[in-house]
Amino acid sequence: NKVVAIVKKAIIKDKTVVIVSALGGITDLLLMAAELAADGNELYKEKLITIEQRHMEAVKQLILVAQQSQLLSLVKKGCNEIEDICNGIFLLGELTARSKDRISSYGEWLSSQIISATFSAAGTANEWKDARELIVTNSAFSIADVDFAATNEKIKQFFEARISSLFIIPGFIAADKKGITTTLGRGGSDYTAAIIASALSAITLEIWTDVSGMMTADPRLTNNAKIISHISYQEAMELSHFGAKVIYPPTIQPVMSKNIPVRIKNTFAPEDAGTLIESVATKNGNIVRGISSINNMALISLEGSGMIGIPGFSKRLFEALSSEKINVILITQSSSEHSICVGIEAVAIEKAKQAVDAAFSNEIALQK
Repeated sequence: NKVVAIVKKAIIKDKTVVIVSALGGITDLLLMAAELAADGNELYKEKLITIEQRHMEAVKQLILVAQQSQLLSLVKKGCNEIEDICNGIFLLGELTARSKDRISSYGEWLSSQIISATFSAAGTANEWKDARELIVTNSAFSIADVDFAATNEKIKQFFEARISSLFIIPGFIAADKKGITTTLGRGGSDYTAAIIASALSAITLEIWTDVSGMMTADPRLTNNAKIISHISYQEAMELSHFGAKVIYPPTIQPVMSKNIPVRIKNTFAPEDAGTLIESVATKNGNIVRGISSINNMALISLEGSGMIGIPGFSKRLFEALSSEKINVILITQSSSEHSICVGIEAVAIEKAKQAVDAAFSNEIALQK
């Protein structure tokens, strides 16, 4: 209902495109159900019941009884499809990246259909469009790369041919060249919005979340954290890359190239100014714009006399980590050249240690 009120205010200006996320926690539940099914655990059926109940409940609360039936049957159809896919995963005992994307796509598909119907029930005409028909990616399931040339063309063609003033589109989901469902990585709804804003050279991109903008520090860790009113694209990217959860890191890139301002606003406090992200941030009177933090990090240290003056050590280290698809978040090297440290996510530490030990097994054996 808050979304409907916020969007109705915005429609006055021009064509408005609303990108919708899944209901809170649904994507996790969908993936959990798929993983349980792959393990042969019948508890996946309980997760599916929870998913169906939450969406049915949303429909019943938002839409008058007389207008519910069509939407309830649409939600039921979607939930039946999820169940069929999970049954297949259960029988095969196998969960591929492609199946994961198919399963997790239903969160946004269901929520956007419900919101579209809620607008219609409230007397606001709108057009629902499947993002999979607009955004083209490669086939790197779960974190697909966008083919911007093909995507921009499709988006422009679609919107030029339409006269509606309000469009509702599910975020996070896309499709590869064969039409197979892919996803843009967790937090991908922001990214979907940025891709569409960029393709249409939108006046502005607003990201509505549950906080009143980007903050100078994590409010859960710092009691004097303040809202940042203005920030540059580069600073926002840096903060989001290093743990500021308000915005998904790839989001800034498409809008930055077109100089489209981004506003981060709070759905539950729409009057708050929020944070404005644009090309030149005003001086804030301080040297530091914000402090971000990442938890659950591990540090791998590679050191030894065998590293001094011998080129190629760093290359071998990063190749070993890269071959295991381990993301390096931080790098430090001592001035004496005989040690290098890399920061990675703690969950990958065992895999990383094995990869590095294998790459340098010869030097370790020779006690270098």
